[in-house]
Amino acid sequence: MRLFTTQSEYADRLASAVESESHCTSQMKLLIDQISSQQGKIVALEEERKRREDECKELKSLVEDLRRKGLQKVVTEVQPPVAAVVIMACNRADYLERTVESVLKHQSSVASKFPLFVSQDGSHPDVKSKALSYSQLVYMQHLDSEPVHTERPGELIAYYKIARHYKWALDQLFYQHNFNQVIILEDDMEIAPDFFEYFEAAAALLEKDKSIMAVSSWNDNGQKQFVHDPYALYRSDFFPGLGWMLSKGTWDELSPKWPKAYPDDWLRLEENHKGRQFVRPEVCRTYNFGEVGSSLGQFFKQYLEPIKLNDVKVPPLPLLLSFQLSDKYPKHFAEIVRKAKLVRGKDAVLKAFNIVGDVRIQYQDEDEFANIARQFGIFEEWKVFSLFPAVFQQMLLSLF
Repeated sequence: MRLFTTQSEYADRLASAVESESHCTSQMKLLIDQISSQQGKIVALEEERKRREDECKELKSLVEDLRRKGLQKVVTEVQPPVAAVVIMACNRADYLERTVESVLKHQSSVASKFPLFVSQDGSHPDVKSKALSYSQLVYMQHLDSEPVHTERPGELIAYYKIARHYKWALDQLFYQHNFNQVIILEDDMEIAPDFFEYFEAAAALLEKDKSIMAVSSWNDNGQKQFVHDPYALYRSDFFPGLGWMLSKGTWDELSPKWPKAYPDDWLRLEENHKGRQFVRPEVCRTYNFGEVGSSLGQFFKQYLEPIKLNDVKVPPLPLLLSFQLSDKYPKHFAEIVRKAKLVRGKDAVLKAFNIVGDVRIQYQDEDEFANIARQFGIFEEWKVFSLFPAVFQQMLLSLF
């Protein structure tokens, strides 16, 4: 009986050992299968790596072949943009739409030369929505929560916000987007058919003649009755604004000391323009329709509404040829004035209207100028009537 029990226990143990061995064998086979599977994947990955290496070699060979054929030279010779065009906007969605539509009408064929941006100051939802509805432009938004402290009682905060917005937008375009020139428009402007041809020629002037600080598309006295020659360009000590272009080199100088407000007037100070001049056309390349805005429609009916917007295309080359650079311009302009018919007397303005061709009316002081300007219907402000720089005035005095 004791022998039987011992044998029975041994048999149970043996059966358990056999079962354990069988399970271990099964696990071993499963592990071997997994290893084989992983080895297969490793082999497949190794083959994929080799295939991609071969593809890279083929691509490198193709690039070398293209380089030998000169196609790389073609790519590198693609012209960079002439200038970025930025429309400064705030809270006038209807005005912005009119301006963008005017720009796109003439910009589509030269979009690569003049990429378009809209920079909005603030978060007016209709303006943002309108800007984002155009796929042809890049939208930028200036959000400034810093409180404005005016320097004098009664000043409009808007002029301080405008100055901040301008600095921010120009910093973005010159330093983040790395443009060499930027054209600034406001959201209440229409442009002439040759607006981009005009500024393409102007970009060449800016690059060649460092005595030019900026180029404007605007003539304050560009009313229909006073202008006729779309080819004529003039130098001025007075910054016209209202559609203007400056270079990165100039902005490098201006950005660190940009004023808190009234940047237009600030640019007209000798300490800032340092004797450099501004180029403007006889016939405007922009039209300002903004009767409602920060300036509260000042002078709109009398001076802005009658402005003539150029309506013919003037190619860049003839426009350039019509303009004399700094070494020749003083004599060129003095000769024009010298040939003009001199008109004297209290009725000089009346006489001028009855003369065909250019006339010259001389004045002695600001009061006399204001009286003449009033009779003609041009701006009476002394600062606006800077038809030729001070350096030319001495030359004119010697001629007359």
